[in-house]
Amino acid sequence: MRKVMFAGLSAMALILSGCGQNSDGPTAAASQSADATPENAPGVTLTDAVVRLPALPGSPGAAYFTVSQGSGPARKIAGVYVEGVERSEMHETVTEDGISSMRPIDEVALETGKATAFKPGGLHVMLFNLDDTLVAGGTTEITITLDNGDKASVPATIEAIGGKDTGQAHDESDMDHDMSRM
Repeated sequence: MRKVMFAGLSAMALILSGCGQNSDGPTAAASQSADATPENAPGVTLTDAVVRLPALPGSPGAAYFTVSQGSGPARKIAGVYVEGVERSEMHETVTEDGISSMRPIDEVALETGKATAFKPGGLHVMLFNLDDTLVAGGTTEITITLDNGDKASVPATIEAIGGKDTGQAHDESDMDHDMSRM
């Protein structure tokens, strides 16, 4: 009986910590930003871009970044593309009745003058079917598409599970992805 209770509690801890807060945030090496250029949406800046590899091959990874809209009308992020990834989905972590889970979202509103953070435990991008060329210590590119078709891109540092130096396990794939309950 104790073994069953321990296993159940361990599983619950993994689920609840799957999108848990990582107080270290993105690493300093990931603080490159994309400024408004002919390739980037005017007034939109991306910073602190990180791609976290999954603990197990074939499991989803995650992408985190901060996006700011300094000027112009309010926009929405309509999609995220990550080079070397077959499919990406924007997700949000929600807690209902003490249980944390993730659910996909179609868009994320941006407010002029405010930053929106995609981070563990909140908004994030799930990455499915990662290419073998994505390896810790490397870089890839994240591109967001806005509701008006404008795009903005930024280089992203690729990290192993738990980040480069944190030593803490973090894997979005531990979260409950059962869409039938949504």
